[in-house]
Amino acid sequence: MAAVRLQDVAIRAGVSQATASRVLNGSSRVPGEGVADRVRAAAAELGYVPNAQAQALARSSTGLIGLVVHDIADPYFSSIVQGVQTAARRAGKLVLLASTQRDFDIERESVSTFISHRADAIILAGSRQSGDLDRDLEKECARYLDNSGKVVVVGQPLSFGAAVEPENYVASAELAHALLGQGHRDFAVIGGPGHIRTAVDRRNGFVEALASQGVTPLVEIAGDFSRDGGFSAARRLAAALELRHGQAVPPCVFAVSDVMAIGAIAAWRELGLVVPDDVCVAGFDDIPTLRDHVPGLSTVALSLVDIGERAVALALDDTATSSRAHEFVPGRVILRDSSVLRRP
Repeated sequence: MAAVRLQDVAIRAGVSQATASRVLNGSSRVPGEGVADRVRAAAAELGYVPNAQAQALARSSTGLIGLVVHDIADPYFSSIVQGVQTAARRAGKLVLLASTQRDFDIERESVSTFISHRADAIILAGSRQSGDLDRDLEKECARYLDNSGKVVVVGQPLSFGAAVEPENYVASAELAHALLGQGHRDFAVIGGPGHIRTAVDRRNGFVEALASQGVTPLVEIAGDFSRDGGFSAARRLAAALELRHGQAVPPCVFAVSDVMAIGAIAAWRELGLVVPDDVCVAGFDDIPTLRDHVPGLSTVALSLVDIGERAVALALDDTATSSRAHEFVPGRVILRDSSVLRRP
């Protein structure tokens, strides 16, 4: 059976094709209620399916928001996605999601695809990589912005669009002071890749706060910004510090993300080390899965769902995107059992 055409609906309703289009495609120029009712009734009787592209032209909006994240399996990003979807749904928008696995070529391809689908706005969630890749992304987005597109970044701001930025440096410094307050003096750091600004800011905030109190980490180990990265780094750290079960004073390890901290705890468990008896640990983010983790992980809590909602609010605010609005999201230190210093 041939697809029902807009012309078929117009004939059944006894109106022009242009009138039928204005009714069904959401144009602001809607005819009288009686005419509109006839058109909708005819469309329902014939089983007409409106053309999304035609609706977008009539409304000057596709109703789509493109969202790019690094890893949808990471609870950090899935929580932000939840906030974006919740806010988008309230605004009558649909979210198109791309997960890049931190491949910046895929990120640019995803942005290009969202542009070709004429998304009303694009949200880039996750720390940027330094170097030429940022400039390539900027060129891609510049073309989109020149055509009335809107861009919001979750993370450090770029040279275009608005930004929602967690206060990674400040919050990590606050965590360092809180752990010093628990009596810790022997520290180590599990950092992330040196070209990822989120990892760098968190490491720097923590280490520089320690330095202000005359404390220097015993060792720093870097790993991938993932659970497996934390697992691998933790094994190397244990060897470097010669960690052993039953040692007198356990060191306190700061992992720059919760997923890295969880990987580290798993690695130490395999080595027969107990948290916090043999090694204390703290993370960053307060991801939802920590609710079921034993021992409870000391961390910095970010309101991740709220971050996603705030990103959508900025994306739909013409004044915010045009003025490159920049909102900061504070972190809140939460001390749990994983950092309790149990001296002999």
